[in-house]
Amino acid sequence: MADVEAVYEELIPESSENNPEPSQTGAVVDGDTAAPSAGEEAHRAPSCLKMMDEKLHPIEEQLQYLLNKADEFQTNLIHSGDRLQSEGFALMVPSFLHTCQPYFTYLESTARNSSPDRTPLPTYIRTRLLQFSQQLCSRLEQLLIMYASFGYLSLEEENPLCISHLYIGQCQVDNIRLSIFRYCLPSPFLTSTDSSMYKRMRWNVERVRETEGGGQEEKKERGMGGRREAEGAEKEEKKEERLEGEQDSTTEYYFLCCEDVPVLEGGEAVREMRAEDRAVRTWSIGRWVQIYPDPETEDIYEWVLCTVPQGQYRELLCLGEEEPSSCIATDCLLELLLSQTDPSSSIRTT
Repeated sequence: MADVEAVYEELIPESSENNPEPSQTGAVVDGDTAAPSAGEEAHRAPSCLKMMDEKLHPIEEQLQYLLNKADEFQTNLIHSGDRLQSEGFALMVPSFLHTCQPYFTYLESTARNSSPDRTPLPTYIRTRLLQFSQQLCSRLEQLLIMYASFGYLSLEEENPLCISHLYIGQCQVDNIRLSIFRYCLPSPFLTSTDSSMYKRMRWNVERVRETEGGGQEEKKERGMGGRREAEGAEKEEKKEERLEGEQDSTTEYYFLCCEDVPVLEGGEAVREMRAEDRAVRTWSIGRWVQIYPDPETEDIYEWVLCTVPQGQYRELLCLGEEEPSSCIATDCLLELLLSQTDPSSSIRTT
């Protein structure tokens, strides 16, 4: 993919079309505000949408190319009578998934990245980019599930050669950097224990801390004095700050999970399932909290002797009975993180 920032600038409308809807303020004539005519209303929105569709066209072409490649993999699997040939295509699937990763990163970062000095994308463009991401994610899920149904791939995490999940992009909102992963099928939250909790998505969340307090102010002052002369130096400083920030960051793990909760006749949820009870699948977003070995311990023997780390699922947000799309789930997590929701909600051992 082309440089993200360069293409990002191309996606922003050239005049004041940050909002694709036509202006409602009207024009000032002789001190009075004149409402735009019906003809103007009908003209502006379609022309603006057409311009944005033109900017999105090369991105959509890339999506179509990847979707066509996925169709080719599926066609070869279904219509090939040669098992060796099908196995050969199955071996190429991981490489194809790797080929899709830069496109996912481009879509998510372009649609979601935000900072105080960055012009927001029009809502229409942002929505379309996330739709592209969702469309490709769903198609790749279907492809992997089909290959697994023929026995050429494994989606089970117990298998060290499995392809249990997809990387579907990365973004950074303020100081929060998200890497997004989607499980092809609901997978046990912990493979080593029998749990009713199943994971559907995972987010690796890094909270990048500022390492140089006055860096931004110094760059702004220097830019006012001679922006072009300092451009090269600024790029080098940004690169250094990014590398320092990556070293001075911590990673947290958040999950989209589901659980089949037994419900009695009266509608009351219970913790243990009985034969006469019905179950309702509920979805939630929560955080992995390690309890053993203690993450703060300096005793290396605790880590060496621990076969599988033990943790708790800390539920932060209940989403109800309907499974959210990967796009909506990521929106919910970002809203949760940015609002700095108190994480002291219910803790459940897994």
